[in-house]
Amino acid sequence: MIKNLRELVKYRELIRNLVVRDLKARYKSSVLGFLWSLVNPLLMMAVFSVVFTYMMPSQAVPHFPLFVLCGILPWNFFTASLMGSTNSIVANGHLIKKVYFAREVLPISTVLANLVNFMLALVVLVPMLYIAGIGLTQWALLLPLVILVQVIFTLGLALILSTLNVFYRDTAMIMDVLLLAWFFLTPVMYPIDILPAQATVLGWQLPVQRLTYILNPMASLIASYRSILYGSIQGGPPGPPAFDFFLRTTLTALVILALGYWVFSRHRATFAEEV
Repeated sequence: MIKNLRELVKYRELIRNLVVRDLKARYKSSVLGFLWSLVNPLLMMAVFSVVFTYMMPSQAVPHFPLFVLCGILPWNFFTASLMGSTNSIVANGHLIKKVYFAREVLPISTVLANLVNFMLALVVLVPMLYIAGIGLTQWALLLPLVILVQVIFTLGLALILSTLNVFYRDTAMIMDVLLLAWFFLTPVMYPIDILPAQATVLGWQLPVQRLTYILNPMASLIASYRSILYGSIQGGPPGPPAFDFFLRTTLTALVILALGYWVFSRHRATFAEEV
C-alpha cells in the first residue's frame, strides 16, 4: 500500500492536469466559464429565497434558504463526484489501453475537480452568512476537517463504483436511482427534527433520529456543516458538530476508503481488457 501511495505522489502532476482538464471541459463554450462556480450558489440562493419566503414560507426554521444551502452544497459535491467517478475508468479507456499510469488517478481527479467547485461555492456562501447576521465563528476552523472526512468517504465510494462500472455498465443507471433515494433519506431539504425520535417497527422501539446519523454518513456530515456554519434551527449560533456522530462518520469514511482501495487494487490489472 505504501508503494502505491508513493506512486500516486509521483503522478501528482497528472492528477493536477486531469483536474484542470475536467474543469475546462465542464465550462467549455460557456459564456461565464469558471464564474459559474460562483454564480450557481447565488442563483440557488435566489430560488430558495423566493420559494421558501413567498411560495412556501417556513416559520419553523430561521433563514431557511441558508439552512437548505448549507446542506445542498455538500450534497451536490457528493453526488457529482460519485456520478463522475463511476464512469471515469470507462470514459478514459483509450488512455488505459495505451499508457501505463496509476489507474487511481482517474476517480481521484474527478473527485478533486468537484472539490474545487465545492470550495468556490463555499466562498460564495460566507458573505451570505454575514448578510443573514450569522457570520463565521471560531468553529469554522473545523470546516477543513469536515471537508476532509467527506472527501475520504467520497473517494472510497468512487473507487468502488468506478471498479464496478468497468464490469457492470448498469452501475451508473442504478446509482441515479440510489442517489435519489439517498437524497430523500438524508436531511438535506428538511431538519432532522421532523423525523420521529422513536418509532415502533415489528414491536421494536427504534431511535429514528439517532439511527439516521449512525447509518447515514452523509446525514452526519451535513449536520456537521450546518452546526459550524449555520447554527441550530432554534436560532442558536454556530457551534461544534456532535462529537460522537462525527467520530463514527470519520471511522466509517476510513473503512470505506480502505475497502474501496482494496477493491480497486484487486481488479485494476484487468481494466485494460474490459474497457
